[in-house]
Amino acid sequence: MLVEDNAEYRQVIAPAINDELDIDLASQFGTAERALDSLQEQADSVKPDVILLDLRLPGMDGLSAIEHLRAQSNQAKIIVLTQSDHEEDVLRAISCGAAGYLLKSATLSQITDGIRTVYTGGGLLNTKLAAMIMRRLKKLLPSDERLEMLTEREVEVLSLLADGCERKSIADQLRISNATVCTHVAHIYEKLKVQNAPAAVAKAFRFGVLPTQ
Repeated sequence: MLVEDNAEYRQVIAPAINDELDIDLASQFGTAERALDSLQEQADSVKPDVILLDLRLPGMDGLSAIEHLRAQSNQAKIIVLTQSDHEEDVLRAISCGAAGYLLKSATLSQITDGIRTVYTGGGLLNTKLAAMIMRRLKKLLPSDERLEMLTEREVEVLSLLADGCERKSIADQLRISNATVCTHVAHIYEKLKVQNAPAAVAKAFRFGVLPTQ
């Protein structure tokens, strides 16, 4: 489901999503109220797996809508898709239950890859926004806890590296692109302050980021 009041932007996003063989855009609405009405009216039918949600909507804004959308369709993962890169918007969206946050400057492929990532249980943040969140959290955590700041998806990638999987195999198993895997690996190396996969795996086990069993 797409909830976006800008008709021109919907006309760009909708065909791109429907061009993907494994993704179907079932519905689109210009307001959160209409989206919620639709979910309530179709309570017994198939509900969306992923909802793309703008923040700046007429009537009920996107941040207020997140809780209501999750209540109406509790299995749906919500990706905020907005122009706002304000730190408070990002933090509030995540605290309200959004599984992802993308800026509208994202490419169409980044959006469709993001839908797959969230659908398979991963979290999603624009790289710039992720760095911002990391900086905020690092101020709150003592230094000996900072190695645990890998995202769920990064831990998944690191676990597969520990199993000896190559990057192409990781991409296939997680249903993400090779480029996305490379980005995750680069972030892992940076966070763990290592130069290669064996060092990352060893350090992750040593500090309890990966389980020993």
